Amino acid sequence: MKTITFAAAAFCALATTLSAHEYKLGDLVVDHPMAFATAPTAQTGGGFMTITNNGSLPDTLVSVAAEFPRVEIHTTEMDGDVARMMQLVDGIEILPGETVTLMPGGLHIMFMGLRGDPFEVGEEIPATLIFENAGSVDIVFDVQERTMDASGSMGHSGH
Repeated sequence: MKTITFAAAAFCALATTLSAHEYKLGDLVVDHPMAFATAPTAQTGGGFMTITNNGSLPDTLVSVAAEFPRVEIHTTEMDGDVARMMQLVDGIEILPGETVTLMPGGLHIMFMGLRGDPFEVGEEIPATLIFENAGSVDIVFDVQERTMDASGSMGHSGH
């Protein structure tokens, strides 16, 4: 009996681990929140994910809360050859039936004030996404190693 109970518990733990990268809040689905490991001296880190709106009404990611001095929603804009990160004070609108991707070089979450505590591979960063209509959902950003893909672009390993 203990073996079956242990096996059942192990299966449940595995199932929870496998689905831990997807969060649902009403008609919204947040998939694979992650961040890249940062250098030991970095003062900021970025958070990335996809958000899908399966509903019939738009919603807006208005803010993100986490245990950092500042957390902002950003976009990256090119000014000639220079990439500039700009805060989106109105948030990110997710239209019905659409998926918005937060990724390096585009929309992202900016965690500011790391204060000598870099993001390390395997670390988990708890945060709360706050939407205008759906409310809030607690998620975890998994920190992954930054890798170089075949095209020479920076990417992430895994999902």
